[in-house]
Formats: sequence, structure tokens, C-alpha cells
Amino acid sequence: MSQEKQNITQSQDFENNLSVSSSTEAEMSNISYGCELIDSVYPNMFLIKLFPEIIIKSQTVRKVMIRQLNNNIRNVLKHFGIDSRISSEWDKIIVRTAEYSDHSGLVGILSNIPGIHAILEVHSSSYTDMHDIYLQTLELYRNRLKGKTFCVRVKRKGTQDFTSVDVEKYVGGGLNQNLESAGVKLKNPDIQINLEIDGDRLYLIKEIYKGLGGYPLGTQEDVLSLISGGFDSGVSSFRFIKRGCRVHYCFFNMGGKQHETGVKQEAYYLWNRFGSSHRVKFYSIPFEEVVGEILENINPHLMGVVLKRMMMRAASVIADLADAKALVTGESVGQVSSQTLTNLGVITESTSKMILRPLIAADKQDIIDESRLIGTDQIAESMPEYCGVISKKPDVHAKLSAVVEEEKKFNFSILNKAVENAVCTDIKDIGKQTDEIVKEVETVTAISDGDVIIDIRSQEEIEDSPISFENITILQIPFYKLSTAFGDLDQSKRYLLFCNNGVMSRIHALYLRDKGYENVMIFNRNRN
Repeated sequence: MSQEKQNITQSQDFENNLSVSSSTEAEMSNISYGCELIDSVYPNMFLIKLFPEIIIKSQTVRKVMIRQLNNNIRNVLKHFGIDSRISSEWDKIIVRTAEYSDHSGLVGILSNIPGIHAILEVHSSSYTDMHDIYLQTLELYRNRLKGKTFCVRVKRKGTQDFTSVDVEKYVGGGLNQNLESAGVKLKNPDIQINLEIDGDRLYLIKEIYKGLGGYPLGTQEDVLSLISGGFDSGVSSFRFIKRGCRVHYCFFNMGGKQHETGVKQEAYYLWNRFGSSHRVKFYSIPFEEVVGEILENINPHLMGVVLKRMMMRAASVIADLADAKALVTGESVGQVSSQTLTNLGVITESTSKMILRPLIAADKQDIIDESRLIGTDQIAESMPEYCGVISKKPDVHAKLSAVVEEEKKFNFSILNKAVENAVCTDIKDIGKQTDEIVKEVETVTAISDGDVIIDIRSQEEIEDSPISFENITILQIPFYKLSTAFGDLDQSKRYLLFCNNGVMSRIHALYLRDKGYENVMIFNRNRN
């Protein structure tokens, strides 16, 4: 059908059906979109569309997943202090929220909940007939169609005296006739107007936002992620959260307080952004003595493999405590000497627990790119390596028999002691705990004469959001150079570390304090 015929057809449908209603555009101003009390108490309304893999499940499984997603959304909104009312239907979940000052933040919260395919921001109202639907659509799109091509798409459920196509033609014809648009275009229009009719309710869709996808958290069994704070373990943890697994965390501490603080920040970030619907545990195992035992007694060529086997043994005990069915690592084939196929096989033999490696065939740059998408890249970039058992000539094809024989020299009571001394923390308490750890590092909200601000952000971040203060010196030292560059600065001055969200400045201030520098503080511009 030509563009001209499309326009004529929709306009004729509008004119032919105009007589079915006595409503006029003037009467439109008297229509109350919020006829129910709930509309005024919970003015924000979203239709949550399910991840397609949920839709194709059996009726029983689908019901379970919808119920779980419903609960997850409620828990997440409660976690962020957002008053809400939520109801479930067979093909969607309806979320209403009270007024919230950060609209984009609200959308972002919903967009990061696993199991959601799309978030439709809607205006909900009752309607009387097709002309009423047209008038309500006209009011919403009056200023948006000028000079734009458009089409109308309708989804309908219930018993009405019209079809979805009837509404598309009638509303499209009316808009085309009464607005200065560029006409109807059924394929690839500038604007697609989406309407959903469910019984006697009309949903005018204002915006559509992409969801995270995956399965609702809690619909799959728990796992224990071996997290180091780097790119790999952050991304591998995220992938299992997205797949519906509650992810607990296990950290092997070989680098002291500042290393543990950084790793906790990454785990907390992942939980707070993607998994706050569920309670999660963070286990920290003191592994310095284990490393020392390996350095003293194990063949240098096999130290890396033996260390990983000790980690798997310890993590297996922790997994049983957390009721986790599998271990998750960020290992990738060939990335380091312990990750050849042969050595991965030897490591796997150390435990009867299932070891899941979601990044096994991923390239390093792809992993880094994904960490940027999920937001763990800055923390990962700041994490120094704390291995301590990397030999100059590691065996990349270790024999299991040789490794088992070598481990006879290892005092396993040291490993048992490390596991017994593991500290379990409820992850929701990590934010408070970190505040306590860095209490000695003052947060400055007002700048004094002679202070020097050190902007530790990346160059890209600085260019996107530069800072400047009159008569205040600002040094630009990326966080990954700060530890080596700080000692060369004039130590008679007070230095204020700055980053966008405070995480990096907090971690590095603690690190410098640990090194004996007392003239380091954190600068919080948002509170200034």
C-alpha cells in the first residue's frame, strides 16, 4: 500500500467511526486519568515484560518464575526506599511506585533486576470507546508527532466490540488528520505509538526501556564465586546473577586490609546493583600462611597449580556452609600458566564440587569490555596483584601424579586453620563495615587554603566532568599511578583524593594511610 493510500485509509476509518461517540476534544480536559485513588498515591506505573525464555516455560515453571520476579522487584524497591505496589498477570507484572525524585534512577533500578526483558512506562486510565482512546492518545502525542512519520500498534486482551486493527486504523487516522505529522508509515516510522488494552483499562506507553534479561534471582540454585576483585571474577559473578543464581562470595586474602576492602567493594557493588533482592554472604579466608607454606615446601614449577587446588579445597568447605551447589571462577583458557587445559584439569581434580567457568573461552578484552558495561572496571583496575607464588618457569602441563606427590610435603593443618578462621559477613553490612575501616580517613567537604586536590579518575572521566576551584591546585594522577607517584609529592601539604563516586578515593586513601602517609583525605564534591 502506498503512503498516500495508508493515510487515506486511516483517515477514512476515523471519519466513519466518529459518530460512535459524542465525546469532543474539549471534553478531553475533563477526563480523569487517575480515577482510582491508587493513581494519585502511586503515580508512576510500569509494565514489566518477562524475559522470553520465561514465557516458553511450562505453566507451572512460569508461575513460579513470575511469583519470584514479583517478590524480587518488591524487595529491590524496598531496599532503595521506594514505596511500591506490585501485581502479577500471566504475561506481565504491573509496578506502581510513589513519587521518586530520581526518575532515571528508578528506571535504572528496574533495568538491573534479572528476569526483566523490558520496562514499559505507561499512563493507565479507563476508556469508553475507540474515540475516547483516540482523544487520550492525542493528548499524549500532540507535541511529539510534528514533522514525524508514525504508526499505531495495539495489543488487546479481553472482550471488546472492536479489534486491535480497528483501533490502530481509527487512532492512526485521527492523529494523521488532526496533527501536522509527516504521515503514517507502517514500516520503520520515526515514532511508533504503542497502546495496550486490557479489559476496560487503557495503557498508553510513554517510553520503553531495555531490561537486563536472564532469569529471576532465586529461581536457580546458589553458587559460590571465588572473587579476587579483578575483571574476571566480577564478570563471572555477574553472569550467574543474571542467570538467576544467588551468588555468595569467597575471597582469599593475601594482600592485607586494603586488598580486602577493595574486593568487598566489588562484591557489594554487584549485589547492590544486580542482586539486592536476596541476602548474600561474603567469606574472607586468611591465606597468607597457606601461601607461605607453598613457598617454603612446594616445587616452584608447581606452586601456581597447588595454590589453586588449595583454594578449591577451602572454597568447597565454604560452599557447603553457604549451601552453594557449585564454585564459580573467572578462569579462561590460556590466560595464565595455571589455566592451560591440562592444569585446569588437575585443579578440578582437587574437589568433588562442580566448578563452573563462564569465561572459559572469552578473550581478555571482551571481559574488560563487559566489566565496563556492568560498572566493575574501575574497582578492578585499581586492584594490585597479590599472588606471591608465581614462578619464573611454571609447568604448563603439570601431571596429576606429580602434583599429588608434591602436596604430601604440604602441612594441611595450615589450610584447615585458614578455613576455620574464615570470616562471614552479610553483604548488606559491607557498606557500614567499610565506613568503619576508613573512619580514620577524613572526608572533606570544604577546601582550605593550601590544600591540593588529586583527581584520580581516568582521562576520559576527567574530560566528561572536569573540576576546577579558584586558587586551588588540582593534580591529575590516575589511580593506577598514585601509589608510586605519591611519595614524590611535597609531604608538607594536605592532599584530597577525588573520584566520581568515592569508591576509588576511599580505597586508595586507605592504602596510602597504611603506607604511613597521614596527610591524605577524601574530597566529596557532592556535599560541598
